[in-house]
Amino acid sequence: MASFRAFLNSPVGPKTTHFWGPVANWGFVAAGLADINKPPEMISGNMTGAMCIYSALFMRFAWMVQPRNYLLLACHVSNETVQLYQLSRWAKGQGYLSQKKEESTSQ
Repeated sequence: MASFRAFLNSPVGPKTTHFWGPVANWGFVAAGLADINKPPEMISGNMTGAMCIYSALFMRFAWMVQPRNYLLLACHVSNETVQLYQLSRWAKGQGYLSQKKEESTSQ
């Protein structure tokens, strides 16, 4: 009971935005994972790129804020990974990543 009370009243506990912000941001990760099975034509390159930039900026914020917010950092590392994968799927679907391979096989 004492450890739960310590967590409840800690600077990063559930009474603060240091806890609820990352919890809400896990929705981005879940949405990205749900989109993995969708065709690449449905991926928005602009939005996925914006999500990559957003997560990269907030990874730095989570590391620099005091006290360090490891939950937010883990959330944005996960989101960055998922969004970069989605961005690579979009780029392959648009033909941006397969161009070099086609050039090397035709020579």
